[in-house]
Amino acid sequence: MTIHIDIARMRAPRVPSGVADAEWQGLGERFAAAHAAVRARIASGAYGFADLASQDAEHQRMRAWAATTQGRYDDIVVLGIGGSALGAVMLRTALLPYGWNERHGAQRGGAPRLHIVDNVDPRSMAGLFDLIELSRTLFLVISKSGGTAETMAQYLYVRHRLDEQGLPASHHIAVITDPVAGVLRPVADRDGLPCFSVPANVGGRFSLFTPVAMLPAALAGIDTAALRAGAAAMATDCASDVLDANPAGQFAVLQWRAHARAGQSTHVLMPYSDALRGLAPWFVQLWAESLGKQDADGVHTGPTPLAALGATDQHSQVQLFMEGPIDKTVTFVTERERPLDLPIPALPGAPEGTSYLQGRTMGTLLDAEQSATADALAEMGRPSMAVSVDRCDPWHVGALAMWLMQATVLAGELYRVNPTNQPGVELGKRLAHQALAASAGRNR
Repeated sequence: MTIHIDIARMRAPRVPSGVADAEWQGLGERFAAAHAAVRARIASGAYGFADLASQDAEHQRMRAWAATTQGRYDDIVVLGIGGSALGAVMLRTALLPYGWNERHGAQRGGAPRLHIVDNVDPRSMAGLFDLIELSRTLFLVISKSGGTAETMAQYLYVRHRLDEQGLPASHHIAVITDPVAGVLRPVADRDGLPCFSVPANVGGRFSLFTPVAMLPAALAGIDTAALRAGAAAMATDCASDVLDANPAGQFAVLQWRAHARAGQSTHVLMPYSDALRGLAPWFVQLWAESLGKQDADGVHTGPTPLAALGATDQHSQVQLFMEGPIDKTVTFVTERERPLDLPIPALPGAPEGTSYLQGRTMGTLLDAEQSATADALAEMGRPSMAVSVDRCDPWHVGALAMWLMQATVLAGELYRVNPTNQPGVELGKRLAHQALAASAGRNR
């Protein structure tokens, strides 16, 4: 298996509200039906994220172009929001060393720094331009439709700054958008901007393995082929229609069952790894925007995902998880092997009460805290599961991401919603556009 899953603390009698053995068989049958529906949708092309092979040619074209930019840029800036940004943030956090962006270029092996501008707060944008040298910067404009107000505002500002300095846009802007539709492609064609495609059947929050996240990753020196290989291995693991053999099915079924039958509608993802901390907010968008819908009967449904970080949130949110309402599940994510560990020295005259730490390592402490938190939650009747990867490298991060995407579309079947649309988000976009247009008309 590409990942390791421990679901013992989601089961009764360990946790009173957990799944009893007699119930597990029925859940397996329900999963098999959901799995068959998802397989049919993948075969029909509805879930393009799962068809990695069809994206091979564009991935190779993208990698070849990225190789030609080596040494030309000191900074790469992603202009995007939501699914156009969170994947790149997650990959940067997981796969580039701590402090990588702050190091001198030579210390980064000559690779450029990677910045993700995912908001239109003017202070952040102004601060970015204080950090970069425009003539040595490449901007990636990421919007499938070209209708994302925040991204287009960023693009217009960047284009203005380039024009001011007489810098050709074709040397400093690349576009990632729909293969044929939207407003960015004709601009790219007109101005000679490098342009890469998001498949028409892949939505933003499912676009991690498209150029949306693969191009910034490749430019920063991350092995995107290994990312996709790990994802492909996970897709194979998720092909089984047997619940006990399908890691995505276990996550989807247990989270749905906790919500539908035990009232546990808040689903916490809690990595015990600073490298994997970006996985949690990426998951939050994936789970919330995919499942928070009106179901087939028009009933408003969906779980509430929550990001946490161990051990940091043991000193904040975990108090709520332990003694607040029993309306949550917690999924811990850990790495079994670390690239390094730090010993905790045994010092003469060390403060009283620290002897149990001396001679251990920080990694051992982190692992002990995760295990103890899971046991304490179970003792308080709170369900949790633990997911681990052998190490935090491109292959395993790719596997983790595909695991959660496969789980999301399976959960869509269980919740009886379309996990690929976002009508609530589109309504907000439309109203914001109308308000801005009306304001512009009044100011003329």
